[in-house]
Amino acid sequence: MAFVLPIYDLLQLMETIDWIILLGTLSFIVIFGIWKNNSHKNIQEYLKGGNKARWWTVGLSVMATQASAITFLSTPGQAYHDGMGFVQFYFGLPFAMLIICLFFIPVYHRLKVYTAYEFLENRFDLRVRTLTAILFLIQRGLAAGITIYAPAIILSVVLGWNLKLMVLLVGVLVITYTLIGGTKAVNVTQKQQMFIIFLGMFIAFGFILKSFPENISFTDALKIAGKAGKLEVLDFSFDPNSRYTFWSGLTGGLFLALSYFGTDQSQVQRYLSGKSLKESQMGLIMNGLLKVPMQFFILLVGVMVFVFYQFESAPLNFNPKAIASVKSSALSQEFEALELKNLNTQNKIKTALIKGSSQEEIKQLNKKELAQRENAKELINMINPEQETNDKDYVFISFILGYLPSGLIGLLIAVIFSAAMSSTASELNALSATTTIDLYQRNFVGKSETHYVNVSKAFTLIWGLVAILFASFGNLFENLIQLVNIIGSIFYGTILGIFLVAIFIKKVKSKAVFWSALISELIIIILFSKDIVSFLWLNVIGTTLTIFLSLIIQKKFNEK
Repeated sequence: MAFVLPIYDLLQLMETIDWIILLGTLSFIVIFGIWKNNSHKNIQEYLKGGNKARWWTVGLSVMATQASAITFLSTPGQAYHDGMGFVQFYFGLPFAMLIICLFFIPVYHRLKVYTAYEFLENRFDLRVRTLTAILFLIQRGLAAGITIYAPAIILSVVLGWNLKLMVLLVGVLVITYTLIGGTKAVNVTQKQQMFIIFLGMFIAFGFILKSFPENISFTDALKIAGKAGKLEVLDFSFDPNSRYTFWSGLTGGLFLALSYFGTDQSQVQRYLSGKSLKESQMGLIMNGLLKVPMQFFILLVGVMVFVFYQFESAPLNFNPKAIASVKSSALSQEFEALELKNLNTQNKIKTALIKGSSQEEIKQLNKKELAQRENAKELINMINPEQETNDKDYVFISFILGYLPSGLIGLLIAVIFSAAMSSTASELNALSATTTIDLYQRNFVGKSETHYVNVSKAFTLIWGLVAILFASFGNLFENLIQLVNIIGSIFYGTILGIFLVAIFIKKVKSKAVFWSALISELIIIILFSKDIVSFLWLNVIGTTLTIFLSLIIQKKFNEK
Protein backbone atom coordinates (compact mmCIF):
# COMPACT_ATOMS: atom_id res chain seq x y z
CA MET A 1 0.00 0.00 0.00
CA ALA A 2 1.41 3.35 -0.98
CA PHE A 3 1.73 5.40 2.18
CA VAL A 4 1.05 8.98 1.17
CA LEU A 5 -2.69 8.85 0.61
CA PRO A 6 -4.99 11.78 -0.10
CA ILE A 7 -7.40 12.64 2.70
CA TYR A 8 -10.40 11.16 0.87
CA ASP A 9 -8.53 7.85 0.44
CA LEU A 10 -7.77 7.72 4.17
CA LEU A 11 -11.44 8.30 4.87
CA GLN A 12 -12.30 5.27 2.72
CA LEU A 13 -10.17 3.13 5.06
CA MET A 14 -12.84 3.61 7.73
CA GLU A 15 -15.07 0.70 6.71
CA THR A 16 -18.45 -0.32 8.15
CA ILE A 17 -16.93 -2.57 10.83
CA ASP A 18 -14.74 0.34 12.01
CA TRP A 19 -17.76 2.63 12.33
CA ILE A 20 -19.70 -0.04 14.23
CA ILE A 21 -16.86 -0.56 16.70
CA LEU A 22 -16.21 3.17 17.13
CA LEU A 23 -19.82 4.30 17.52
CA GLY A 24 -20.77 1.23 19.56
CA THR A 25 -17.94 1.82 22.02
CA LEU A 26 -18.66 5.51 22.51
CA SER A 27 -22.42 4.95 22.80
CA PHE A 28 -22.00 2.20 25.39
CA ILE A 29 -19.72 4.35 27.56
CA VAL A 30 -22.10 7.33 27.56
CA ILE A 31 -25.33 5.33 28.04
CA PHE A 32 -23.88 3.08 30.76
CA GLY A 33 -22.44 6.08 32.62
CA ILE A 34 -25.83 7.81 32.65
CA TRP A 35 -27.89 4.67 33.37
CA LYS A 36 -25.89 3.65 36.42
CA ASN A 37 -25.54 7.11 37.96
CA ASN A 38 -28.50 9.36 37.20
CA SER A 39 -29.75 10.08 40.73
CA HIS A 40 -28.05 12.13 43.45
CA LYS A 41 -29.59 12.95 46.83
CA ASN A 42 -26.91 15.42 47.88
CA ILE A 43 -23.69 17.16 46.90
CA GLN A 44 -21.62 14.45 48.60
CA GLU A 45 -23.02 11.81 46.24
CA TYR A 46 -22.61 14.04 43.20
CA LEU A 47 -19.05 15.25 43.84
CA LYS A 48 -17.57 12.35 45.83
CA GLY A 49 -19.58 9.44 44.44
CA GLY A 50 -20.88 8.62 47.90
CA ASN A 51 -17.35 7.51 48.84
CA LYS A 52 -17.92 4.02 47.44
CA ALA A 53 -14.95 3.64 45.07
CA ARG A 54 -12.63 0.67 45.72
CA TRP A 55 -8.86 0.97 45.31
CA TRP A 56 -8.73 -0.49 41.80
CA THR A 57 -11.43 1.94 40.67
CA VAL A 58 -9.46 4.81 42.23
CA GLY A 59 -6.23 3.60 40.59
CA LEU A 60 -7.73 3.19 37.12
CA SER A 61 -9.56 6.51 37.42
CA VAL A 62 -6.33 8.30 38.37
CA MET A 63 -4.52 6.69 35.41
CA ALA A 64 -7.37 7.47 33.00
CA THR A 65 -7.45 11.11 34.09
CA GLN A 66 -3.76 11.57 33.22
CA ALA A 67 -3.79 9.35 30.12
CA SER A 68 -5.56 11.71 27.73
CA ALA A 69 -5.86 11.26 23.98
CA ILE A 70 -2.70 13.35 23.75
CA THR A 71 -0.82 10.50 25.44
CA PHE A 72 -1.78 8.01 22.74
CA LEU A 73 -1.43 10.39 19.81
CA SER A 74 1.71 12.29 20.76
CA THR A 75 3.82 9.88 22.80
CA PRO A 76 4.44 7.32 20.00
CA GLY A 77 5.34 10.21 17.67
CA GLN A 78 7.68 11.58 20.33
CA ALA A 79 9.45 8.22 20.46
CA TYR A 80 9.49 7.90 16.66
CA HIS A 81 11.45 11.14 16.33
CA ASP A 82 13.39 11.39 19.61
CA GLY A 83 13.53 7.91 21.08
CA MET A 84 12.75 6.64 24.58
CA GLY A 85 14.24 9.57 26.52
CA PHE A 86 10.81 11.07 27.24
CA VAL A 87 10.17 8.33 29.83
CA GLN A 88 12.59 10.17 32.14
CA PHE A 89 9.85 12.76 32.58
CA TYR A 90 7.99 10.24 34.78
CA PHE A 91 10.88 9.11 37.00
CA GLY A 92 9.81 11.29 39.91
CA LEU A 93 6.19 10.08 39.84
CA PRO A 94 6.48 6.97 42.08
CA PHE A 95 8.19 9.02 44.78
CA ALA A 96 5.46 11.66 44.50
CA MET A 97 2.79 8.98 45.01
CA LEU A 98 4.49 7.87 48.23
CA ILE A 99 4.72 11.43 49.60
CA ILE A 100 1.08 12.15 48.76
CA CYS A 101 -0.08 8.92 50.41
CA LEU A 102 1.85 9.72 53.59
CA PHE A 103 1.12 13.44 53.97
CA PHE A 104 -1.59 14.77 51.64
CA ILE A 105 -4.35 12.14 51.63
CA PRO A 106 -4.51 11.76 55.45
CA VAL A 107 -5.08 15.53 55.78
CA TYR A 108 -7.82 15.55 53.15
CA HIS A 109 -9.61 12.58 54.71
CA ARG A 110 -9.33 13.91 58.24
CA LEU A 111 -10.91 17.24 57.25
CA LYS A 112 -13.51 15.49 55.00
CA VAL A 113 -12.96 18.09 52.27
CA TYR A 114 -14.63 18.13 48.84
CA THR A 115 -11.69 19.95 47.24
CA ALA A 116 -8.00 20.28 48.04
CA TYR A 117 -8.40 24.03 48.42
CA GLU A 118 -10.81 23.79 51.37
CA PHE A 119 -7.82 22.68 53.41
CA LEU A 120 -6.04 25.96 52.66
CA GLU A 121 -8.75 28.06 54.28
CA ASN A 122 -8.55 25.83 57.34
CA ARG A 123 -4.77 26.33 57.42
CA PHE A 124 -4.53 29.95 56.23
CA ASP A 125 -7.59 32.00 55.24
CA LEU A 126 -10.20 32.49 52.53
CA ARG A 127 -7.87 34.70 50.47
CA VAL A 128 -5.23 31.97 50.04
CA ARG A 129 -7.90 29.36 49.30
CA THR A 130 -9.49 31.56 46.65
CA LEU A 131 -6.16 32.46 45.00
CA THR A 132 -5.10 28.81 44.73
CA ALA A 133 -8.51 27.74 43.44
CA ILE A 134 -8.38 30.45 40.76
CA LEU A 135 -4.87 29.40 39.68
CA PHE A 136 -6.19 25.85 39.33
CA LEU A 137 -9.26 26.96 37.38
CA ILE A 138 -7.12 28.94 34.92
CA GLN A 139 -4.66 26.19 34.09
CA ARG A 140 -7.14 23.31 34.17
CA GLY A 141 -9.70 25.26 32.16
CA LEU A 142 -7.08 25.72 29.43
CA ALA A 143 -6.03 22.06 29.65
CA ALA A 144 -9.64 20.86 29.28
CA GLY A 145 -9.84 22.67 25.95
CA ILE A 146 -6.58 21.07 24.80
CA THR A 147 -7.70 17.54 25.71
CA ILE A 148 -10.74 18.02 23.46
CA TYR A 149 -8.81 19.85 20.74
CA ALA A 150 -5.92 17.38 20.47
CA PRO A 151 -7.75 14.38 18.99
CA ALA A 152 -10.15 16.63 17.09
CA ILE A 153 -7.47 18.53 15.16
CA ILE A 154 -5.45 15.44 14.31
CA LEU A 155 -8.38 13.27 13.26
CA SER A 156 -9.92 16.15 11.33
CA VAL A 157 -6.71 16.60 9.34
CA VAL A 158 -6.11 12.92 8.69
CA LEU A 159 -9.71 11.85 8.09
CA GLY A 160 -10.99 15.06 6.59
CA TRP A 161 -13.68 15.45 9.25
CA ASN A 162 -14.87 18.94 10.16
CA LEU A 163 -12.77 20.22 13.09
CA LYS A 164 -15.51 22.18 14.85
CA LEU A 165 -17.91 19.26 14.48
CA MET A 166 -15.32 16.93 16.02
CA VAL A 167 -14.77 19.30 18.95
CA LEU A 168 -18.51 19.61 19.46
CA LEU A 169 -19.01 15.83 19.31
CA VAL A 170 -16.39 15.02 21.96
CA GLY A 171 -17.46 17.95 24.13
CA VAL A 172 -21.18 17.15 24.06
CA LEU A 173 -20.64 13.43 24.81
CA VAL A 174 -18.45 14.20 27.82
CA ILE A 175 -20.68 16.99 29.13
CA THR A 176 -23.73 14.72 28.91
CA TYR A 177 -22.61 11.86 31.16
CA THR A 178 -20.45 14.02 33.44
CA LEU A 179 -23.27 16.49 34.09
CA ILE A 180 -25.91 13.79 34.68
CA GLY A 181 -23.78 11.19 36.46
CA GLY A 182 -21.28 13.26 38.44
CA THR A 183 -18.13 11.77 39.97
CA LYS A 184 -19.44 8.21 40.10
CA ALA A 185 -20.22 8.25 36.37
CA VAL A 186 -16.70 9.54 35.68
CA ASN A 187 -15.16 6.74 37.79
CA VAL A 188 -17.32 3.99 36.29
CA THR A 189 -16.76 5.03 32.66
CA GLN A 190 -13.03 5.44 33.21
CA LYS A 191 -12.70 1.76 34.12
CA GLN A 192 -14.29 0.84 30.80
CA GLN A 193 -12.19 3.39 28.94
CA MET A 194 -8.93 2.09 30.43
CA PHE A 195 -9.86 -1.46 29.39
CA ILE A 196 -10.45 -0.28 25.82
CA ILE A 197 -7.20 1.72 25.86
CA PHE A 198 -5.04 -1.18 27.10
CA LEU A 199 -6.71 -3.65 24.74
CA GLY A 200 -6.20 -1.39 21.73
CA MET A 201 -2.56 -0.57 22.48
CA PHE A 202 -1.55 -4.21 23.10
CA ILE A 203 -3.27 -5.36 19.90
CA ALA A 204 -1.60 -2.54 17.94
CA PHE A 205 1.81 -3.47 19.38
CA GLY A 206 1.33 -7.10 18.40
CA PHE A 207 0.26 -6.14 14.88
CA ILE A 208 3.32 -3.91 14.43
CA LEU A 209 5.62 -6.80 15.36
CA LYS A 210 3.72 -9.11 13.02
CA SER A 211 4.15 -6.58 10.20
CA PHE A 212 7.95 -6.72 10.29
CA PRO A 213 9.72 -8.67 7.52
CA GLU A 214 9.76 -12.41 8.27
CA ASN A 215 13.45 -12.42 9.16
CA ILE A 216 13.11 -9.54 11.67
CA SER A 217 12.27 -10.63 15.21
CA PHE A 218 11.48 -8.38 18.18
CA THR A 219 15.09 -8.74 19.31
CA ASP A 220 16.28 -7.67 15.86
CA ALA A 221 13.91 -4.71 16.00
CA LEU A 222 15.43 -3.62 19.33
CA LYS A 223 18.93 -3.85 17.81
CA ILE A 224 17.82 -1.71 14.85
CA ALA A 225 16.28 0.87 17.18
CA GLY A 226 19.43 0.84 19.29
CA LYS A 227 21.66 1.50 16.28
CA ALA A 228 19.44 4.44 15.36
CA GLY A 229 19.81 5.86 18.87
CA LYS A 230 16.14 5.38 19.76
CA LEU A 231 16.78 3.31 22.90
CA GLU A 232 18.88 5.90 24.72
CA VAL A 233 16.66 6.09 27.79
CA LEU A 234 18.93 7.85 30.29
CA ASP A 235 20.60 11.25 29.93
CA PHE A 236 22.66 12.19 32.99
CA SER A 237 23.70 15.62 31.69
CA PHE A 238 23.09 18.74 33.80
CA ASP A 239 22.12 21.03 30.91
CA PRO A 240 19.16 23.13 32.22
CA ASN A 241 17.99 23.71 28.64
CA SER A 242 17.77 19.99 27.92
CA ARG A 243 14.10 19.06 28.29
CA TYR A 244 14.38 15.43 29.29
CA THR A 245 17.24 14.28 31.50
CA PHE A 246 17.45 11.91 34.43
CA TRP A 247 17.81 14.84 36.82
CA SER A 248 15.01 16.99 35.39
CA GLY A 249 12.71 13.96 35.47
CA LEU A 250 13.63 13.05 39.03
CA THR A 251 13.36 16.60 40.36
CA GLY A 252 11.11 18.55 37.99
CA GLY A 253 9.03 15.45 37.35
CA LEU A 254 8.72 14.86 41.10
CA PHE A 255 7.53 18.41 41.74
CA LEU A 256 5.13 18.32 38.78
CA ALA A 257 3.68 14.96 39.90
CA LEU A 258 3.41 16.16 43.50
CA SER A 259 1.47 19.20 42.42
CA TYR A 260 -0.65 17.40 39.83
CA PHE A 261 -1.63 14.40 41.95
CA GLY A 262 -1.53 16.16 45.31
CA THR A 263 -3.14 19.54 44.60
CA ASP A 264 -4.89 19.38 41.21
CA GLN A 265 -8.58 18.82 41.90
CA SER A 266 -9.00 16.70 38.74
CA GLN A 267 -6.81 14.09 40.46
CA VAL A 268 -7.65 14.82 44.10
CA GLN A 269 -11.34 14.26 43.35
CA ARG A 270 -10.55 10.80 42.03
CA TYR A 271 -9.15 9.55 45.33
CA LEU A 272 -11.43 11.63 47.56
CA SER A 273 -14.18 9.32 46.24
CA GLY A 274 -12.36 6.33 47.76
CA LYS A 275 -14.25 4.13 50.22
CA SER A 276 -11.64 4.76 52.91
CA LEU A 277 -8.23 6.31 53.49
CA LYS A 278 -6.58 2.96 52.77
CA GLU A 279 -8.51 2.46 49.50
CA SER A 280 -7.46 5.93 48.31
CA GLN A 281 -3.82 5.30 49.20
CA MET A 282 -3.76 1.88 47.52
CA GLY A 283 -5.25 3.41 44.38
CA LEU A 284 -2.45 5.99 44.18
CA ILE A 285 0.21 3.35 44.87
CA MET A 286 -1.26 1.31 42.00
CA ASN A 287 -0.82 4.32 39.74
CA GLY A 288 2.75 4.85 40.97
CA LEU A 289 3.68 1.25 40.17
CA LEU A 290 2.04 1.12 36.72
CA LYS A 291 2.51 4.61 35.28
CA VAL A 292 6.19 4.43 34.31
CA PRO A 293 5.87 0.95 32.72
CA MET A 294 2.76 2.13 30.85
CA GLN A 295 4.54 5.19 29.43
CA PHE A 296 7.58 3.05 28.62
CA PHE A 297 5.34 0.68 26.68
CA ILE A 298 3.61 3.50 24.75
CA LEU A 299 7.02 4.93 23.83
CA LEU A 300 8.15 1.45 22.80
CA VAL A 301 5.14 1.30 20.46
CA GLY A 302 6.45 4.48 18.84
CA VAL A 303 9.94 3.01 18.52
CA MET A 304 8.52 -0.11 16.88
CA VAL A 305 6.63 2.12 14.42
CA PHE A 306 10.03 3.71 13.64
CA VAL A 307 11.52 0.25 13.00
CA PHE A 308 8.52 -0.61 10.80
CA TYR A 309 9.25 2.41 8.63
CA GLN A 310 12.83 1.31 8.16
CA PHE A 311 11.36 -1.34 5.85
CA GLU A 312 8.48 0.71 4.43
CA SER A 313 8.51 4.08 2.68
CA ALA A 314 7.65 6.87 5.09
CA PRO A 315 6.44 10.31 3.95
CA LEU A 316 8.61 13.39 4.27
CA ASN A 317 5.97 14.73 6.61
CA PHE A 318 3.23 12.75 8.35
CA ASN A 319 0.76 15.64 8.24
CA PRO A 320 -1.27 14.93 5.05
CA LYS A 321 -2.64 18.47 4.96
CA ALA A 322 0.89 19.92 4.88
CA ILE A 323 1.90 17.60 2.04
CA ALA A 324 -1.26 18.39 0.08
CA SER A 325 -0.62 22.13 0.38
CA VAL A 326 2.92 22.01 -1.00
CA LYS A 327 2.06 19.52 -3.76
CA SER A 328 -0.62 21.84 -5.09
CA SER A 329 1.77 24.82 -5.14
CA ALA A 330 4.49 26.18 -7.42
CA LEU A 331 7.06 24.28 -5.34
CA SER A 332 5.53 20.88 -6.09
CA GLN A 333 8.37 19.79 -8.39
CA GLU A 334 11.02 20.79 -5.87
CA PHE A 335 9.15 18.91 -3.14
CA GLU A 336 8.77 15.79 -5.30
CA ALA A 337 12.52 15.89 -6.08
CA LEU A 338 13.17 16.02 -2.32
CA GLU A 339 10.82 13.06 -1.87
CA LEU A 340 12.92 11.03 -4.33
CA LYS A 341 16.11 11.95 -2.48
CA ASN A 342 14.49 10.96 0.80
CA LEU A 343 13.30 7.66 -0.63
CA ASN A 344 16.85 6.97 -1.80
CA THR A 345 18.16 7.74 1.69
CA GLN A 346 15.56 5.42 3.23
CA ASN A 347 16.63 2.64 0.89
CA LYS A 348 20.26 3.14 1.92
CA ILE A 349 19.21 2.88 5.57
CA LYS A 350 17.34 -0.33 4.83
CA THR A 351 20.37 -1.78 3.03
CA ALA A 352 22.66 -0.77 5.89
CA LEU A 353 20.37 -2.47 8.40
CA ILE A 354 20.21 -5.68 6.37
CA LYS A 355 24.00 -5.71 5.89
CA GLY A 356 24.54 -5.06 9.59
CA SER A 357 26.48 -1.83 9.06
CA SER A 358 28.05 0.00 11.99
CA GLN A 359 25.95 2.08 14.36
CA GLU A 360 27.84 5.21 13.34
CA GLU A 361 27.09 4.68 9.64
CA ILE A 362 23.38 4.17 10.35
CA LYS A 363 23.29 7.25 12.58
CA GLN A 364 24.83 9.35 9.81
CA LEU A 365 22.20 8.11 7.34
CA ASN A 366 19.44 8.89 9.85
CA LYS A 367 20.86 12.40 10.29
CA LYS A 368 20.79 12.87 6.53
CA GLU A 369 17.19 11.64 6.41
CA LEU A 370 16.27 14.01 9.25
CA ALA A 371 17.88 16.93 7.41
CA GLN A 372 15.75 16.14 4.36
CA ARG A 373 12.66 16.23 6.56
CA GLU A 374 13.70 19.65 7.83
CA ASN A 375 14.12 20.82 4.22
CA ALA A 376 10.58 19.60 3.56
CA LYS A 377 9.31 21.70 6.48
CA GLU A 378 11.05 24.75 5.03
CA LEU A 379 9.34 24.22 1.66
CA ILE A 380 5.96 23.85 3.37
CA ASN A 381 6.56 27.05 5.34
CA MET A 382 7.50 28.90 2.16
CA ILE A 383 4.06 28.11 0.74
CA ASN A 384 2.14 28.76 3.94
CA PRO A 385 4.01 30.11 6.98
CA GLU A 386 1.01 29.30 9.19
CA GLN A 387 0.83 25.65 8.11
CA GLU A 388 1.71 23.24 10.91
CA THR A 389 4.90 21.38 9.91
CA ASN A 390 5.59 19.54 13.16
CA ASP A 391 4.25 16.05 12.49
CA LYS A 392 4.98 14.17 15.72
CA ASP A 393 1.30 14.08 16.60
CA TYR A 394 0.42 12.53 13.22
CA VAL A 395 2.86 9.61 13.16
CA PHE A 396 0.81 7.03 15.05
CA ILE A 397 -2.62 7.89 13.63
CA SER A 398 -1.16 7.83 10.10
CA PHE A 399 0.27 4.36 10.76
CA ILE A 400 -3.08 3.19 12.15
CA LEU A 401 -5.00 4.36 9.10
CA GLY A 402 -2.36 3.34 6.59
CA TYR A 403 -1.54 -0.18 7.75
CA LEU A 404 -3.93 -1.64 10.31
CA PRO A 405 -6.77 -3.92 9.14
CA SER A 406 -10.46 -3.02 9.25
CA GLY A 407 -11.92 -3.38 12.71
CA LEU A 408 -8.64 -2.61 14.38
CA ILE A 409 -8.74 0.90 12.89
CA GLY A 410 -12.10 1.48 14.56
CA LEU A 411 -10.79 0.10 17.86
CA LEU A 412 -7.72 2.35 17.87
CA ILE A 413 -9.77 5.45 17.04
CA ALA A 414 -12.11 4.39 19.87
CA VAL A 415 -9.00 4.31 22.11
CA ILE A 416 -8.23 7.93 21.15
CA PHE A 417 -11.79 9.08 21.77
CA SER A 418 -12.02 7.12 25.03
CA ALA A 419 -8.84 8.73 26.32
CA ALA A 420 -10.08 12.19 25.34
CA MET A 421 -13.40 11.59 27.07
CA SER A 422 -11.91 10.14 30.26
CA SER A 423 -9.48 12.98 30.91
CA THR A 424 -11.95 15.69 29.88
CA ALA A 425 -14.66 14.23 32.13
CA SER A 426 -12.32 14.36 35.12
CA GLU A 427 -11.38 17.94 34.32
CA LEU A 428 -14.97 19.14 33.96
CA ASN A 429 -15.93 17.27 37.14
CA ALA A 430 -13.06 18.95 39.02
CA LEU A 431 -13.68 22.41 37.55
CA SER A 432 -17.32 22.15 38.57
CA ALA A 433 -16.45 20.97 42.09
CA THR A 434 -13.91 23.75 42.64
CA THR A 435 -16.20 26.48 41.33
CA THR A 436 -19.14 25.20 43.36
CA ILE A 437 -17.37 24.46 46.66
CA ASP A 438 -14.54 27.03 46.74
CA LEU A 439 -16.26 30.00 45.13
CA TYR A 440 -20.05 29.60 45.04
CA GLN A 441 -20.92 27.68 48.22
CA ARG A 442 -18.40 29.67 50.26
CA ASN A 443 -20.24 32.89 49.37
CA PHE A 444 -23.82 31.55 49.16
CA VAL A 445 -24.26 29.52 52.33
CA GLY A 446 -27.38 27.92 53.72
CA LYS A 447 -28.86 26.67 50.45
CA SER A 448 -30.40 23.20 50.08
CA GLU A 449 -28.47 20.12 48.96
CA THR A 450 -30.56 19.97 45.79
CA HIS A 451 -29.64 23.58 45.05
CA TYR A 452 -25.90 22.87 45.27
CA VAL A 453 -26.24 19.73 43.13
CA ASN A 454 -28.03 21.76 40.45
CA VAL A 455 -25.43 24.54 40.69
CA SER A 456 -22.64 21.98 40.27
CA LYS A 457 -24.37 20.58 37.19
CA ALA A 458 -24.72 24.10 35.81
CA PHE A 459 -20.99 24.73 36.31
CA THR A 460 -20.20 21.40 34.57
CA LEU A 461 -22.14 22.67 31.57
CA ILE A 462 -20.51 26.11 31.69
CA TRP A 463 -16.96 24.72 31.91
CA GLY A 464 -17.76 22.22 29.18
CA LEU A 465 -18.85 25.05 26.89
CA VAL A 466 -15.72 27.03 27.79
CA ALA A 467 -13.56 24.00 26.91
CA ILE A 468 -15.39 23.55 23.59
CA LEU A 469 -14.97 27.26 22.82
CA PHE A 470 -11.25 27.20 23.63
CA ALA A 471 -10.78 23.99 21.61
CA SER A 472 -12.55 25.57 18.64
CA PHE A 473 -9.90 28.30 18.50
CA GLY A 474 -6.94 26.16 19.52
CA ASN A 475 -3.74 25.63 17.55
CA LEU A 476 -0.98 23.04 17.53
CA PHE A 477 2.03 23.95 19.64
CA GLU A 478 5.12 21.89 18.87
CA ASN A 479 4.03 18.60 20.47
CA LEU A 480 0.64 18.46 22.19
CA ILE A 481 1.74 16.29 25.12
CA GLN A 482 4.44 18.88 25.84
CA LEU A 483 1.90 21.71 25.65
CA VAL A 484 -0.24 20.21 28.42
CA ASN A 485 2.83 19.72 30.62
CA ILE A 486 4.07 23.25 29.87
CA ILE A 487 0.74 24.80 30.90
CA GLY A 488 0.82 22.77 34.10
CA SER A 489 4.41 23.72 34.85
CA ILE A 490 3.61 27.44 34.70
CA PHE A 491 1.11 27.12 37.57
CA TYR A 492 1.87 23.89 39.42
CA GLY A 493 5.08 25.01 41.13
CA THR A 494 3.39 27.93 42.88
CA ILE A 495 0.38 25.82 43.88
CA LEU A 496 2.59 23.05 45.24
CA GLY A 497 4.67 25.58 47.19
CA ILE A 498 1.49 26.83 48.91
CA PHE A 499 0.52 23.29 49.93
CA LEU A 500 4.01 22.34 51.13
CA VAL A 501 4.11 25.45 53.33
CA ALA A 502 0.62 24.60 54.61
CA ILE A 503 1.55 21.04 55.55
CA PHE A 504 5.17 21.32 56.69
CA ILE A 505 5.96 24.93 57.76
CA LYS A 506 3.53 25.82 60.51
CA LYS A 507 5.13 29.14 61.41
CA VAL A 508 4.26 30.72 58.05
CA LYS A 509 0.89 32.48 58.12
CA SER A 510 -1.60 33.54 55.45
CA LYS A 511 -0.30 36.99 54.46
CA ALA A 512 3.23 35.70 53.82
CA VAL A 513 2.16 32.74 51.68
CA PHE A 514 -0.37 34.84 49.73
CA TRP A 515 2.19 37.46 48.64
CA SER A 516 4.94 34.88 48.06
CA ALA A 517 2.60 32.98 45.73
CA LEU A 518 1.78 36.10 43.70
CA ILE A 519 5.46 37.09 43.37
CA SER A 520 6.50 33.52 42.52
CA GLU A 521 3.85 33.18 39.80
CA LEU A 522 4.93 36.49 38.23
CA ILE A 523 8.59 35.36 38.16
CA ILE A 524 7.63 32.00 36.62
CA ILE A 525 5.63 33.69 33.86
CA ILE A 526 8.65 35.94 33.10
CA LEU A 527 11.04 32.95 33.02
CA PHE A 528 8.70 31.09 30.68
CA SER A 529 8.15 34.06 28.37
CA LYS A 530 11.93 34.61 28.09
CA ASP A 531 12.55 30.85 27.56
CA ILE A 532 15.38 30.90 30.11
CA VAL A 533 15.08 27.28 31.32
CA SER A 534 13.34 24.07 30.27
CA PHE A 535 9.70 24.02 31.37
CA LEU A 536 10.25 21.08 33.76
CA TRP A 537 12.49 23.25 35.91
CA LEU A 538 9.67 25.79 36.31
CA ASN A 539 8.03 23.39 38.77
CA VAL A 540 11.13 23.28 40.96
CA ILE A 541 11.71 27.02 40.72
CA GLY A 542 8.07 27.91 41.41
CA THR A 543 7.85 25.62 44.42
CA THR A 544 11.18 26.76 45.86
CA LEU A 545 10.42 30.45 45.31
CA THR A 546 7.03 30.20 47.02
CA ILE A 547 8.51 28.45 50.05
CA PHE A 548 11.54 30.71 50.53
CA LEU A 549 9.68 33.93 49.80
CA SER A 550 7.01 32.98 52.33
CA LEU A 551 9.72 32.42 54.95
CA ILE A 552 11.36 35.77 54.14
CA ILE A 553 8.07 37.68 54.11
CA GLN A 554 6.93 35.99 57.31
CA LYS A 555 10.15 36.99 59.05
CA LYS A 556 9.87 40.56 57.73
CA PHE A 557 6.31 41.16 58.83
CA ASN A 558 6.52 38.83 61.83
CA GLU A 559 2.90 37.89 61.17
CA LYS A 560 1.12 36.25 64.07
